[in-house]
Amino acid sequence: MTLTRGLLIAGQEVAASSGRTTADIDPWTGRPYARVAAATPADVTAAITAADAAFEQWSDLAPSQRRRILLRAADLLDQRTAQVVELMSHEVGGAAPWAAFNAHLAAEILREAAAAITQPTGAVLATDLPGAYSLQARVPVGVVAAIAPWNAPLILGTRSVAMALAMGNTVVIKPSEDAPLACGLFLADVLHEAGLPDGVLNVVTNDPADAPEIVETLIGDPRVRLVNFTGSTAVGRRIGVLAAEHLKPAILELGGKNALIVLDDADLNYAVDAAAFGSFMNSGQICMSVDRVIVHRSVAEEFTTRFARKIDSLPYGDPCDPHTVVGPVVNTRAAQRVTALIDDALGKGAHLASGTGKVEGAAGTLLQPMILTDVTRDMDVFHGEIFGPATVIHTVDNDDEAVALANDTPYGLSGGVITQDTARGLAMARRIHTGIFHINDQTVADEPQAPFGGVKDSGYGRFGGRDGADAFTQTRWITVQAHGRAQYPF
Repeated sequence: MTLTRGLLIAGQEVAASSGRTTADIDPWTGRPYARVAAATPADVTAAITAADAAFEQWSDLAPSQRRRILLRAADLLDQRTAQVVELMSHEVGGAAPWAAFNAHLAAEILREAAAAITQPTGAVLATDLPGAYSLQARVPVGVVAAIAPWNAPLILGTRSVAMALAMGNTVVIKPSEDAPLACGLFLADVLHEAGLPDGVLNVVTNDPADAPEIVETLIGDPRVRLVNFTGSTAVGRRIGVLAAEHLKPAILELGGKNALIVLDDADLNYAVDAAAFGSFMNSGQICMSVDRVIVHRSVAEEFTTRFARKIDSLPYGDPCDPHTVVGPVVNTRAAQRVTALIDDALGKGAHLASGTGKVEGAAGTLLQPMILTDVTRDMDVFHGEIFGPATVIHTVDNDDEAVALANDTPYGLSGGVITQDTARGLAMARRIHTGIFHINDQTVADEPQAPFGGVKDSGYGRFGGRDGADAFTQTRWITVQAHGRAQYPF
């Protein structure tokens, strides 16, 4: 029997005002896994009304009580890892290691947000006013609109709401149409079981065809004071424009064309393992995935041989099989987009060092992991984000060429270098234009206490740590003058 879920508004699960639902498709079987309510603009407005009504009480709640709720929710997530693994395998085709990591990191995001609740939220400023105090305070913004993606649904759904809630805001989340449960409704269930008051977090699910209207209604409502979005650069541009039109700040974490550089002094076995993980964890469907491995020419042939051997051995297929490392992509459109990139490259002279480039599986969503070589600038894959189980090997002659190639992209999210010379790695890190860079590690990493975000077409603003707390609050200047002590010229 297919699970059916409604919208979550003011703590109540309700049907869409139109009565419509939309299918949540299992990418492995191609059949509906669940059905969720297909919200209308009126439903979005109702969710915002609920969040606005709950704001004052939630923001005034004692910090220790807010902290207790988030910590309890983190514990519940830890206890439900097996449920998350099952949910993500059916909803987004996530293999077990990736789904379990989602549960773990989502819990840690909640714990880090809880810790931020009782940290200092302002400063005493210098003032020339005799007997006065001048204060800088960080205060919640009000209602936050959160728009979260499907690829790391529990991590990114949690990230979109955790610090916002911790800082005293209320939230309306619009989860991805491809992961409305893990990205929104399941998360809300956990938070409400942990004691979150009604209306503090509201979930609006929608049919894909209605997404533009739903998002415009959400961002356009004057009671929404801040927007955060994680997703593609193309959609992020539109989100940023809508927020700017309504004079609202936005936090945008967008796409990447991330490079892992393997220098001539690298431990090649370690480099191969790093490249394999960075390229193919979650079938390459991570904004930080290694799209390009840039290898020094003197070790390129040996690295490519070892890398191809490693990738050929990766188990791929049914995400419900606990041995699977690489599962299906999220839907047939994604599979077709990736194979179009591969076909274009092969037609222009590239070669496959691993994989077939052919779609497999009953639902047409499975791709064997692929490595492309001999890729040139006239190929679409040279410039475009792959976001699937494929990566490219480029060969360079020196560090300067490696840096130039890594920077030859409009994106700027993550990067990494494998070298036994830390000073050489640091020198390279200073020259590469990304928001995140790892020395002696691949490009996929996330810690809730670290500032996470990109530059250039990878977006702006930061999630995580002190930067995340600042992103979900606004600054106020408050002065306290001793009674009757102010001096006026008239």
